[in-house]
Amino acid sequence: MTTAKADGAKPYSLNPEVERVLAISMAIAQELAVARTRIDTLERLLERKGVATRAEIEAFVPTAAETAERGLWTQEYITRVLRVLEQEVERIRSGLEEV
Repeated sequence: MTTAKADGAKPYSLNPEVERVLAISMAIAQELAVARTRIDTLERLLERKGVATRAEIEAFVPTAAETAERGLWTQEYITRVLRVLEQEVERIRSGLEEV
């Protein structure tokens, strides 16, 4: 069985700036979806096993060291999300693409 494909050119295309923003947004959406699923799993397991309730999780206050570790993770995350823009800058700096 074959799948039908539309003939001709794509009916529209996004400009490069919009495509970059879309790529960043989709990277964030993917990260969030994975994180949300894992958080839900962990919360349910902790509650089922009587380790912690969701209310306790909501009331959690991190230590200074934990806050610093979270800050580092956040910086690394932002770097991953903005990777599309960094690659663009690298291409421009290397002379492969004109501004």
